[in-house]
Amino acid sequence: MITLDKILEGLMCRYQERVKDVSKITQALVKKELIRSIADIENDHIAFRTIGVPQLGIQSLEKIFLHHGYQAREDFYFENKKINARWYAPPADRLPRIFISELRVNDFADDIQALIRSFTDEVKEDPVNQLDLNNSVQVDEFLHSSLWRTPTWTEFNTLAEVSEYASWTIYNKYYLNHFTISVHNLPEPFNTLEAFNDLLQSIGIHLNNAGGFIKTSRDGLLKQSSSVSQLIDATFANHEVHQISGSYVEFAERKVLPEFTDLSPDQIGREHRRDGFETANADKIFESTYSSQTGKEKK
Repeated sequence: MITLDKILEGLMCRYQERVKDVSKITQALVKKELIRSIADIENDHIAFRTIGVPQLGIQSLEKIFLHHGYQAREDFYFENKKINARWYAPPADRLPRIFISELRVNDFADDIQALIRSFTDEVKEDPVNQLDLNNSVQVDEFLHSSLWRTPTWTEFNTLAEVSEYASWTIYNKYYLNHFTISVHNLPEPFNTLEAFNDLLQSIGIHLNNAGGFIKTSRDGLLKQSSSVSQLIDATFANHEVHQISGSYVEFAERKVLPEFTDLSPDQIGREHRRDGFETANADKIFESTYSSQTGKEKK
């Protein structure tokens, strides 16, 4: 799995450069002697956003990860946000799960569809089919490349008025949307999301409060929270520079399944904890890049 490791390393390297909260959080955990370095953090999952058109979307991007041993697990539909999603189990427990979502382009008004397709139509065929998936450098370059032209500030805001997911994805392309710290594997007392969120807020991390600071699954076994996306300077067409949402950090606590609660802590592995995702939780996590969370008004 050397190639896969290199692909994931490339994603995380550029993500950390872009999301300053990652180093801020890591430094706080090191200072409290909860970890020695970021390598001690279990990455619960990483997430990508895509545009759902025939030559792109989930069916395209997933090919990279299926090729390297990931297995598709469950599909989700977010009606109000007009988004589909699918998650993938890794070939080894040390690797992150993957969550890929896509905009349901056909659900929008004709003029918005036309605007979105004016970008995606620049990609004439599935670009993943042209990659050597065993070449980590080639895959890494693809995941950080421009798939279509840079939007104008007007085009960006036209999309944001109907879908901030759409505007984010049209500008940011496949840049990693977030990575996720597995809170339950940290030393006590910070192995619960309540205590961990208190730590985050004490160091000035702004948390997504959509649906509450902690989003909890119906069975109570999956708890999630996230930072609010930091604003980045984005250069639009005609060299206009404006601040928009970049990426963010997520935090997950997966509780032990009822049938394994008698196990001692040193016996508990990933297979003993709640797996998968929850639609209601993810629906609110999406909003970590939305203006309602960042406080930046749409224009």
